[in-house]
This record gives sequence, structure tokens and C-alpha cells, in this order.
Amino acid sequence: MVAAPLGCSTAPQAGRNITMTLSLLGLMRPALCRSLVALVPMVRSPQLAVISRVQQLLPNTCHGNMVPPAASCVRLYATKKSKAKAAKGQASKVNINSSLVEDIISLEEVKEDMAAVLTTLKDDFSRNLSIRTSPGALDHIVVSMADGKFPLNQLGQISMKSPQLIMINMTGFPEAMAAATRALRESSMKLNPEVDGTIIRVPIPKVTREHRENLAKLAKQFGNKAKESLRRVRSNAVTQVKKAKETVSEDTIRLVEKQVGQMADSFAADVDKQLTTKTKELLG
Repeated sequence: MVAAPLGCSTAPQAGRNITMTLSLLGLMRPALCRSLVALVPMVRSPQLAVISRVQQLLPNTCHGNMVPPAASCVRLYATKKSKAKAAKGQASKVNINSSLVEDIISLEEVKEDMAAVLTTLKDDFSRNLSIRTSPGALDHIVVSMADGKFPLNQLGQISMKSPQLIMINMTGFPEAMAAATRALRESSMKLNPEVDGTIIRVPIPKVTREHRENLAKLAKQFGNKAKESLRRVRSNAVTQVKKAKETVSEDTIRLVEKQVGQMADSFAADVDKQLTTKTKELLG
């Protein structure tokens, strides 16, 4: 009996072993994939390459045994959009304890100055951009005289004669007639007062589409003026902070500047909201 060449009898056996191993791996593939997917949130991107390699080593078919598509491994890569959101979240807002930097700047005073800008804007909107006519519509008019400035409603008695006519009785201060008439004419309401003895008649323009659009433009001007005031408050605060660079670290200065910037951005957003609401109200 002639002995077979070395390796001839072992080759078929090796082939069968490989086939059996691949079959076992194919059967184990769903459980293995589920385990790897569960580990994805706990591993970093270099380990994700391992999952990708397993996918290549374990194809969907193993000698006719189909693996359900639902059992396929899934690589969870972050998209550009999600990365951008994560980066934005990481740049968290600064929230400095004002008492810790009071030697540099009073953040409370800065906040109050910015809040005053927003309050002034609201007052301008309510006093100068009202479509509905009432005696109080002229309360904001200030009359300049030789001995000072006085609110119009302190110099004369204001009343409504009709929805289109306001009457101002100046009997108590007839010497203020000329100054009051000038103040009405130069106001942002574009009025054309008429003098009749000690009475000032103020015809109210009819509310037209053109008038509404003009008021909306005026509202935008008030909004831009408020934003300029906010930028001025911010600039003054940053200048004050930089004066302390000799006594505090640069990191502290940057943090305080960022805090001031966040405050200004927040109030600027409030200005935009007020302007949007007022514009919709004016245009109807």
C-alpha cells in the first residue's frame, strides 16, 4: 500500500473545517452584531472601524443561509449637521457671578443700561406709533420754552372733539401757544395744528395704507436706534473691562467680554421681537 503524499489527506479535512467555521460564524452573526451595536455609544471612532471590519468578514450569505436584513450591523456615524449642533452646544453660554468681577465692572449696571434701552423703545412705540387716536396720544409731546421744557398736557387741556380732531385749550398758559404749536408740528406724528385764539385744533390724519407703511418705517428706525444704543453700551463696557488688563488675567477679561456680548445679543433679540410685533400691528 502506497502512502499518500503529505497534505493530500488533510486538505479536504481543512476545507471542511473552514466551511464549518464560516457556518458557525454566520449563525453567530446576529447576536454578535447586536452586541457590537450596543457598544457603539461607548466606543470612539477608531473602534468603529472594527465593526466595519466584522461586516466585511461576515457577509449576508453563508453557504445559502440567509441572515435577516434586520440583523445587519449598522455603523452610526455623526453627520455634519449633528456635529455642528454638538459644537454649538459645547460653546455653552458664560454665566459669571457678578460679585466676582465687581472690581472690574458692574454687570448688573450694564444689564440695567441695556434694559433701559428696551424700555425706551417700548415707550417710543406706544407714544409715537399708535393707530388708535386718543387724548393721551399727545402726552409725550414736550414743549420747549425759555424757562424750560414742559409736557404739553401740563400746559393745556387736551380733549377729543371727534375721532379725527383733538382740541388743546391753552387758556391757562397762552404764552406757550407758539411753542406748543411748533412742538406739535415738529413731532414724529406729522401733525398740522391750527390756532384759534387760545385753542389749538389738531386734525388727525385718516389711517390709510400709506400711513400704516410710514409708521412701520418709523418703527424700524426706532428699532435701529435701539440697537445702536445697545452697541454703545456694549462698547463702553468692553472698554472698561480692558482697562483692568494690568490686574486680572486675559482669560478673565475674555470671559467678562463674552458675558457682556451675550447680554447685548439677548437684548438685541428682544428688540427684534418688539419690532416684529409692532410692524404686524401697524400693517394690519
